[in-house]
Amino acid sequence: MMTLVLSVLVSFFVTLFITPVMIRFLYKIGVVGIDQHKRNKPIIPTSGGICVAIGILTGLLTFIGLETFTTGFSSNIVDLLAIISSVLIVTLVGLFDDLNIASKKFVTKDIEDIRIGLPQWIKPLLTLPAAIPLMVISAGDPNINLPVIGTFDVGILFPLLLVPIGIIGASNAINMLGGFNGMETGMAIVYMLGLGIFALATQNPIAILFLVVTGSLLAFIKFNWFPAKILPGDSLTYLLGALIASGVIVGNMETFGIIVMIPFFMELILKLRSKFKASSLGKLRKDDTLENIYGKNVYSLTHIVMRLGRFTEKQITMIFILLVSLVVVLGLSLYLF
Repeated sequence: MMTLVLSVLVSFFVTLFITPVMIRFLYKIGVVGIDQHKRNKPIIPTSGGICVAIGILTGLLTFIGLETFTTGFSSNIVDLLAIISSVLIVTLVGLFDDLNIASKKFVTKDIEDIRIGLPQWIKPLLTLPAAIPLMVISAGDPNINLPVIGTFDVGILFPLLLVPIGIIGASNAINMLGGFNGMETGMAIVYMLGLGIFALATQNPIAILFLVVTGSLLAFIKFNWFPAKILPGDSLTYLLGALIASGVIVGNMETFGIIVMIPFFMELILKLRSKFKASSLGKLRKDDTLENIYGKNVYSLTHIVMRLGRFTEKQITMIFILLVSLVVVLGLSLYLF
């Protein structure tokens, strides 16, 4: 337990100290984006996922180092090393997306931006290599337990088919919902902590992953909360999706992981209606509340919230953190109680 606590603290403090340094560095080299829901449209650093990734990797390597010197090399460490490999690959994909920046502002769908990003169709292909480390170690249990249907063994299809689908699906689903100060980070703190609590309660060693991630996110939100000093960028959303998929596969927590992902699967379905061309963002009113830029058309869960009332950016962020909290509590209640 002491090793776990120390690893989480390392993750927290490394992210806390590295983020201000990265804010200055990213701004200096021009890795920036427009903070969309502010009246003066400030340009601030993006790709905050790098800061979180550094904290997570440092925390996990601390755990691996301490465990290796105290109890010896184990299969749990092999799993963590595979996850680290996946994390590095998918973070690079997000970074490439964040680096695609225009030389001047442009307008699309009533949104003024400076980030071009990668074409939507290529993103799933680029996240596919992140599944390779888990496929190599044959991570997870091929025996799938489904309600009503029961348990059945999918055999070699699990590492060769279901693992890549899980990594690609989770990475891109998490990337669909966000765009508000503190929203992606705040929701992630809740579902990562929920996954960590579930793993601890079931004595699953993968708890170390989720709790180290939570520690890093708790430090990062200090800089990403309203008004944000740095934006998460796709480097964070892809990272979070890969972490969820990797963790639940290695920890054989797929069913609970699916419950936690319900809001993001709903977002995926809504975005599909626009052929993945719609944004989750809103248009700023004079009273600083946000309205749906697509009018009566709903292509995101955020559009539903905007139609239900006049909410500010911070209020919308809090609504989605509460929504994810309710889903996580429901999942924990079903499984633990």
